[in-house]
Amino acid sequence: QVRLAESGGGLVQSGGSLRLSCAASGGTFSNYNTAWFRQAPGKEREFVASINWNGAITDYAISVKGRFIISRDNAKKTVILQMNNLRPQDTAVYYCAADPTNLGRGQREYDYWGQGTQVTVSS
Repeated sequence: QVRLAESGGGLVQSGGSLRLSCAASGGTFSNYNTAWFRQAPGKEREFVASINWNGAITDYAISVKGRFIISRDNAKKTVILQMNNLRPQDTAVYYCAADPTNLGRGQREYDYWGQGTQVTVSS
């Protein structure tokens, strides 16, 4: 069973960048597909990006495509979300998720979740 811990959130000005990390422990990380979701105040949690177990397949929400990049390092058991050209509407708690079988845009497809990291983008 894998455990996930996000880090790298913070406060940044509009147009700036942040790099989120998701560190995995307690399992064979290379067996897991992973994804990032986010939840803004008063809104439902939404899909941001996903990457399959070996990094060959990635997917992005239209709202972040061209600005965010998801990557992984199985040797280091980490998944990275590089966020560039950030906008105030990117403000949310960002969650890392993993699943040994599923890879998609739905929350229910992922069995394992981190606690989240806050990202705040000021205008």
